[in-house]
Amino acid sequence: MKKLYILLVALFSLATADAQDWKWLNPLPQGNNLLSICFPDANTGYAVGWYGTILKTTNGGTNWTILSSGTNERLYSVYFTSANTGYAVGFGIILKTTNGGIDWTSQTSPYNFLLSVYFPDANTGFIVGQDGIILKTTDGGTNWNVINSGFWNFLYSVYFTDANTGYVVGASGQILKTTDGGSNWVLENSGVTNFLYSVYFTDANTGYAVGDNGTMIKTINGGANWTSMPTMTSTWLQSVYFTDANTGYAIGGNIHQGNAILKTIDGGTSWTIQNSGSPWDLQSVYFTDTNTGYIAGGGSSILKTTDGGTNWISSIPGSFKSLLSVCFPDVNIGYAVGGDLTGGNGTIMKTINGGSDWTIQSWSNLWDLNSVCFTDANTGYVAGNGEIQKTVNGGTSWTTQFTDPMYDLFSVYFSDKNNGCVVGGGGTILKTINGGAAWITQNSGVYSDLYSVFFTDANIGYAVGDSGTILKTMNGGTNWIIQSHQTSGTFWTIIQYNSIYFTDANTGYVVGGHQSTNSHASNMLKTTNGGTDWLNLTPVSTYPYLASVYFTDANTGYVVGDGTILKTTDAGVNWTMLDSRTESSLNAVYFTDPNTGYAVGDNGIILKTTDGGVFIEETKSTRSIFTIYPNPANKKITIQVNKNLPEEIGLSIFNIDGQLIMQDNFHQQDPIEMDVSSLSSGIYLLKIQIQDGIDVKKLVIQ
Repeated sequence: MKKLYILLVALFSLATADAQDWKWLNPLPQGNNLLSICFPDANTGYAVGWYGTILKTTNGGTNWTILSSGTNERLYSVYFTSANTGYAVGFGIILKTTNGGIDWTSQTSPYNFLLSVYFPDANTGFIVGQDGIILKTTDGGTNWNVINSGFWNFLYSVYFTDANTGYVVGASGQILKTTDGGSNWVLENSGVTNFLYSVYFTDANTGYAVGDNGTMIKTINGGANWTSMPTMTSTWLQSVYFTDANTGYAIGGNIHQGNAILKTIDGGTSWTIQNSGSPWDLQSVYFTDTNTGYIAGGGSSILKTTDGGTNWISSIPGSFKSLLSVCFPDVNIGYAVGGDLTGGNGTIMKTINGGSDWTIQSWSNLWDLNSVCFTDANTGYVAGNGEIQKTVNGGTSWTTQFTDPMYDLFSVYFSDKNNGCVVGGGGTILKTINGGAAWITQNSGVYSDLYSVFFTDANIGYAVGDSGTILKTMNGGTNWIIQSHQTSGTFWTIIQYNSIYFTDANTGYVVGGHQSTNSHASNMLKTTNGGTDWLNLTPVSTYPYLASVYFTDANTGYVVGDGTILKTTDAGVNWTMLDSRTESSLNAVYFTDPNTGYAVGDNGIILKTTDGGVFIEETKSTRSIFTIYPNPANKKITIQVNKNLPEEIGLSIFNIDGQLIMQDNFHQQDPIEMDVSSLSSGIYLLKIQIQDGIDVKKLVIQ
């Protein structure tokens, strides 16, 4: 028993030291792009996408919950043969569930891009993807066999009209057909060279395929001939679905072209454009009946119609504006600002309960907002394209203090209630000594864009930007000294510094990357002598582009960037990559105390940690024996025992500090139910003890 106790203590110490966790606040339940959606019945649906995301609804899309996929790889396609049995495929991975997504078993694949999965019956299924790959199973996914398609282009979609007859579409207008269950594939003449992303058949003879540049083709003789159909759009069409022989939908788009929802009621002879009400690219469409349909797409968006597409309503609550800056004047009140990805329509979001709820404040300015800074709970400033505005009533109203469309303003910082500084494009530096009543232009000495400004006191401050620029002032911004500046270089080698933060008068950090914003193009610097010398911190070359840095004390700091959260506990000597929950860009990070922090980014992302990023890792010795659901929970949990255990099972729940909260013993019960309604919201450890050892699992109470 003593050995078990020592092991438990060790597990607590290891878990709290090495693992990290962040919670989604906006959008809800999450903000990753979705790429595929499927409904096995009218109420039960699944959607998959970036960062291993799997969502499930059991009430026709009214609510969606996050399922644990066990992977961070992108999932491109999902298909369910029943309400409980389904498959998801993605970047080098095949997942299967037989219990409605509670558990997923995984199989690795030597092929990175597995793009579409389809099952003509419960046991027989096909997967297509990169380099002409076609995989087939005849035993419900236990084994997958490689079929030689004879082609090397990417294959994007697979559909079978019966057990033997199937179609695959892909790059350069390729359409492959099989009539012997996939043993042999024949190339059909599609009549187009554009990429085809989706294929759907309404019967054995009539089928449709869609692709880029608004491509829509149709066959009425089982693929022997294909004819082009007018679609009234040039956007990429990603998915096609028909509810009957005449009524169908094609959807697609991207952030640059805009999205499209097309509907036909005459078998594709003509198409009408429907209003999505969403700015996001649309990736996958699925209908459960003639009137009820769903679309999944970028920004975690899920749209639903109950009137055959006349109206589409978002099923995911929250704002989807890109968020570029975050500031909390106290532990409960916070602000996040940003704008549309395509420019314009700035937004201000506010919380008064530590991020649990966010409201969009009234904002008449059409420009993006790049930065926010509050000096107290009521007094704050925002800077954007050509404007500085101030509030003295917690954001209820804003007044313009500075406006000039020639200025792109990227960062605002106040060292106290009177002294503030704003930096921006072309080396712009503006200074105020009277709380923004007047802003005076200062000479920066450079023409490079400046993206971040920070003051250690009213006199000493720093600004950083592109061309590797680092500036310092010692007289409150009246004069600036160039500490670092690139005067030559190529597009691929010029450094862009995005954020600066000082922990004291001498010690500061700068993060950024190359202007190309390629992956693995990051930079991180540190000074311990007020910027006289800047040293490269390593191994930053392995990290993506970095956007923002924040320290909670002299040793503990955080950096966010392209799908990245890094943490140091030794003043930047070592950095640990945390689980960021997303592939999307995180643009700013802010902490209100050593444990409570926020990260904001594209797609309206707001993440929060309440334990300095720490979460509890599960042990691995007996993980396969027990399954816990639901998790997160609020009233009770069920522990499924996956083998015969004649001995007594001991269950103990500890809080994150290691204190015993609940304890009980069970014998020959499967499943075991445990009442957790008395537990407060938070993260706990569930210790499951049997004769062979113990299993420690993370338990989240909402």
